[in-house]
Amino acid sequence: MKLGLTGGIASGKSTVSAMLVKLGAKLVDADQVAREVVLPGEPALEQVVARFGQAVLNEDGTLNRSKLGSLVFTPDKQNLKDLEAILHPAIRARMQERMDAYLKEDPNLLVIADIPLLYETNQAGLYDAVMVVYVPPEKQLQRLMEREGLTEEESLMRIKLQMDINEKKRLANYVIDNSGSLEDTTRQVGQFWREHEFS
Repeated sequence: MKLGLTGGIASGKSTVSAMLVKLGAKLVDADQVAREVVLPGEPALEQVVARFGQAVLNEDGTLNRSKLGSLVFTPDKQNLKDLEAILHPAIRARMQERMDAYLKEDPNLLVIADIPLLYETNQAGLYDAVMVVYVPPEKQLQRLMEREGLTEEESLMRIKLQMDINEKKRLANYVIDNSGSLEDTTRQVGQFWREHEFS
């Protein structure tokens, strides 16, 4: 099964994915793949340079993220749209490739794609099912402030960049409520695993 795993910022996606991996699932992480597709020699990096110029590269040929960031995170959204049009297809293709390779080895595996913006980027249809790691909005805010050392205002701004967590919960095939204890989350993950009898 290909499972899309998502949730809100600071909801505990990595905690839940680690639990599933411990049980035997394979994980493909969107953030990790996003870093891979812009390594030297990758077609996506060449496209980024063609669009934004040599200035986005460090002397060693690697991507200068802060330089690229200063070009795309501006009031003019076109640069960001252009960057996403290059990176998103490359990331999706690499993730699907990796997941297919795992399932070719063992068709009964659970293969998880950890994608923070799964719904926002219209990827739910690429997966057999979607699991949302849920915490109530007030708890999400509190955890984000504690984790990142942000003010309430800064935290709310980051949360508002994503789809509302209650909406994600409504759209999900499976929900893991991560607002209680670690034991409680572990129990829910274990129950999901047993119900599906993954290898």
